[in-house]
Amino acid sequence: MSHAGTSASPAKLFTPFRLGDLELKNRVVMAPLTRNRANKHDDAPNALNVEYYRQRACAGLIITEATQISQQGQGYIWTPGIYRDAQVAGWKAVTDAVHEAGGLIFAQLWHVGRVSHVSLQPGNQAPVAPSAVLAKTKTYIESGFAEVSEPRALRLDEIPGIVADFGRAAQNAKAAGFDGIELHGAHGYLLDQFLRDGSNQRQDAYGGSIENRVRLTLEVVDAVSKVFPKERVGIRISPVSPANDARDTDPQALFGHLVGELDKRGIAFIHVVEGATRDARDYLPFDYLALRKAFRGAYIANNGFTRELAIETVEKGEADLIAFGRLFIANPDLPERLKLDAPLNTPDVATFYGGDAKGYTDYPALAPAERSHAAG
Repeated sequence: MSHAGTSASPAKLFTPFRLGDLELKNRVVMAPLTRNRANKHDDAPNALNVEYYRQRACAGLIITEATQISQQGQGYIWTPGIYRDAQVAGWKAVTDAVHEAGGLIFAQLWHVGRVSHVSLQPGNQAPVAPSAVLAKTKTYIESGFAEVSEPRALRLDEIPGIVADFGRAAQNAKAAGFDGIELHGAHGYLLDQFLRDGSNQRQDAYGGSIENRVRLTLEVVDAVSKVFPKERVGIRISPVSPANDARDTDPQALFGHLVGELDKRGIAFIHVVEGATRDARDYLPFDYLALRKAFRGAYIANNGFTRELAIETVEKGEADLIAFGRLFIANPDLPERLKLDAPLNTPDVATFYGGDAKGYTDYPALAPAERSHAAG
């Protein structure tokens, strides 16, 4: 493929990129990947997680697995938090290892909203949401996959507490040594639930018009931007993905408005899941280039990228960076493999969620002989 570049001029995908005040060594981003391997007693990262992230420090930027900002924000068993001292200490060991290996790492801050189960909530209470609308989706609890629980609508006087929880989580991320943060505004979780008219049926200042529905997300962006410089803050969005029963009658207008407001705030990046998560990129018609043009920061494109498509998309200027998920699960040295066009390990789906080192830290990097053959 002509775009692959030569030894004289590597494809742009493999060249450095300036993200705010950070210098990324390449434009290959490790996407957030839920793996359910935090400590079972306190949801803190552990030595196994340290090794997993350290192995992948060759990414231009690592974005951590989604990390709950509070117990109320948790939707799946054994996912890491960032609201207790032990969790912050666990993450500090991760960031130290990544930095020692020459990498950069942002924490993805997460509140699942209605995508939860009473067994995970404080005092077995109902999960919270913009409105008391049950999501047609499942979650993962100790006994396996289960239907999510019926949520209750957040009261107006509770919303400032949610914003404060995000702010505190950002402070904890800073204390843990993260280079920045990404807000999880995608995949039908709390911020996305407020954005979309399929899940947000409120009649107050946070519901109804698009301006009202984006309010919570923008308040959270503003809160975390008081902790990290705005050049160290990004957000993930998934305009048309139906993940976790996310629906909106006019996603183009909604996300066009949101991205315009994010642009005014000068944040570092928007991380856009194009199409349906883990499914068709052309799931619904949507003009992603309109978002790219409306936003002066970096555009990270995500979902179903092959090596060829990633190279081509960056060469054409349709994205600055490309995020890979499943390929990073199975290939700790993914940027090198992509650059050399070397064979890729196949991810083992059976070991994605929960478990131990198997299917987590035991995928091999390229052997020296394979590397020289690929460079051939």
